[in-house]
Amino acid sequence: SLRRRGVKAQVEEGCVPGFFHVQYCIREPQPLVSIIIPNKDHIEELTTCIEGLQHKNNYRKFEIIVAENNSVEEKTFRYYERIQKQYDNVQVVKWEKEFNFSAINNFAVKSAKGELLLFLNNDTEIQNKECLEELVQCCYRPGIAAAGAMLYYPDDTIQHGGVVIGIGGFAAHALWSLTDREERYYPYSVTMREFSACTGACLMVKHDIFRQVGGFEEKLAVALNDVDLCMKIREAGEKIIFNPYAKMYHYESKSRGYEDSKEKIDRFNR
Repeated sequence: SLRRRGVKAQVEEGCVPGFFHVQYCIREPQPLVSIIIPNKDHIEELTTCIEGLQHKNNYRKFEIIVAENNSVEEKTFRYYERIQKQYDNVQVVKWEKEFNFSAINNFAVKSAKGELLLFLNNDTEIQNKECLEELVQCCYRPGIAAAGAMLYYPDDTIQHGGVVIGIGGFAAHALWSLTDREERYYPYSVTMREFSACTGACLMVKHDIFRQVGGFEEKLAVALNDVDLCMKIREAGEKIIFNPYAKMYHYESKSRGYEDSKEKIDRFNR
């Protein structure tokens, strides 16, 4: 079928009999990926994230843009200075206004040179060396503008397996807290598929489509901006793919915290 349609790809046996893993060929020269990581202090988590990208990743054509926003610890700025000297593909841009996750990412995109953008939380860590390559393969395909990864908690249960509209009154993560071999949903959990949305904790988007749809909605300053972006991408006629072969750990809520106070719950509901 792939050969008939002129699609260059390799097909491997999947994790489940009768299912297959398609690896799409990436054209030469490979597209540059601009990885955008907002950060306020939390240097230990950021170090883990960046070192994983530099040393556990087989896709080498990338730049990292750290979007510094309102850090207060002196060691944070010493780290920024050191990391930019250590790696010539790392730069730090400084957001000097109040916290707004959407605006911070939109600001950082202005410095991005890549054909592809990867929005990434600072509390993530690459798990398999093919992770970025798998996401690039998805976004390289015509009609697909965004792709998300399988995100795991440190205990290897699932934090994100795609986003389903309607769960929890608005939208929520598929497969949350399960394992990727959970009998009730297996092999759903290990199958690449189209989703309504994927989390912005690890979301690759074509740069031109991101600009076309207006980027992140800045009225959504903290949460749900990723779902909104994906809805705008779909409205533009493009698809969003969840790729379980791109794997990352997400040490969720170390940076922002849960919606666990009246103020946060009210903000989320708004």
